Amino acid sequence: MQVVSKRKRIWGWFFFDWASQPFHTLLVTFVFGPFFAAVAADFFMGQGLADEAAKAQAQSIWSLCLTVTGLIIGFGGPFLGALADISGRRIPWVMAFSVMYVAGAAGLWFMNPDGSNLWWMLISFGIGFIGAEFALIFVNSQLPSLCDKDDVGKISGSGFAFGYLGGVIALFILLLLFVEQSNGKTLIGLDPAFGLNAEAKEGTRAVGPITAIWFAVFMVPYFLWVRDGKSTGQWGSFGDAIRLVVQSIANLRNRLSLASYLGSSMLYRDALNGLYGFGGVYALLVLGWEITAIGVFGIVAAISSALFCWMGGIVDRRIGPKPVIIFSILILILVCVTIVGMSREQLFGAPISSAPVLPEVIAFNIPFVSEVSFAISFAKNVALPDLIFFCCGVLIGGFGGILQATSRSLMVRHTNPEYPTESFGLYGLSGRATAFLAPMLIGVATTVTGSARLGISPVVVLFILGLILLIWVRAEGDQD
Repeated sequence: MQVVSKRKRIWGWFFFDWASQPFHTLLVTFVFGPFFAAVAADFFMGQGLADEAAKAQAQSIWSLCLTVTGLIIGFGGPFLGALADISGRRIPWVMAFSVMYVAGAAGLWFMNPDGSNLWWMLISFGIGFIGAEFALIFVNSQLPSLCDKDDVGKISGSGFAFGYLGGVIALFILLLLFVEQSNGKTLIGLDPAFGLNAEAKEGTRAVGPITAIWFAVFMVPYFLWVRDGKSTGQWGSFGDAIRLVVQSIANLRNRLSLASYLGSSMLYRDALNGLYGFGGVYALLVLGWEITAIGVFGIVAAISSALFCWMGGIVDRRIGPKPVIIFSILILILVCVTIVGMSREQLFGAPISSAPVLPEVIAFNIPFVSEVSFAISFAKNVALPDLIFFCCGVLIGGFGGILQATSRSLMVRHTNPEYPTESFGLYGLSGRATAFLAPMLIGVATTVTGSARLGISPVVVLFILGLILLIWVRAEGDQD
């Protein structure tokens, strides 16, 4: 077998983030999620619900999908991780879940704009989402073998930054060439590429197949350059996996730092996933943004994520991950309070103007594109609430990215080197065991208040509880 250099192994590992990030950027947050919410809201209005009730119902069924998939991921991850540790093989599992990713994402092409197959599309999305998250558990578990402990934060941050850059480029391509606005044209005034039918929303629906193709192509470096460790020659049974996981959970009573960290990350990562899962839906239902505007918002947020992750990795290497995590959570709490307290008409109860606050049009002429000379309406309808939410999105993307990268780094400091996949399976369990909680609480709050805006409020409580549990977490971990 050809020997792969350490540098290539690291870059191959980076390419998983590059390949997989578009699922979260394009499907969960900025394109498919808002598109599904818009279709579902129109469908429920057609069933006789009032406007706000239809929007609340659309957000509720989206939260149900994220709740169910979260339960499957949370309770399945540790056992699959234990099986991988018993055998010493992780790449075959990544391959299997990659197939789920591709199949689930590609199936979203069949989303009917009339809303007649909402539940089938949720199932397809769920299959892809489960594949993406299960694959991530196994890829995360390879991090300790890539570098020394002192470099883990830098490598983790760089991986997330590289992934977010991939998400930005994929989103940029989709907005320029595929996703149609209300006038049937893309962001730069073109018809959707490849003759896709704008009336049937084929440009927007293409987000599923494009995400699947992107993943399949850019996973090639990962499979070429990342290698498993030595196989144990054992495959083990599911009963063996159950015993291993039960023993690991029982051992948490002797590891206060790890137990506290798993509990803390369970809450604050759940809150962060809630923000990611409902940010685009909020922009569409509460602020009335078009999907292309949400996409532009997504590009800015993802660019900030890439830059912040890279800088966060450097800071992590110098002062350790725990202070970075605490600061990131504090910023995100302030952002969430702002979002909950804002609508198009008011901010914390005070009325705000809906008049544009920036220059109406900035024109860009592109003579080298065949006879295309167009003007991009930059900030044409941007009012103060739009600007505030845009700034909030930059902070969510930036500090959310830092929080993910440094959390992975702090977990390595608590990881048993002999059972890395099982350890990261527990990490996945802590992030997904209550992954139903944020979507469920958002769904309940939305239903009770009848407001998509107030429905976001439970994430503030989750962030605060996660911050409190960090008190008992040792900054250098507890491997000793």
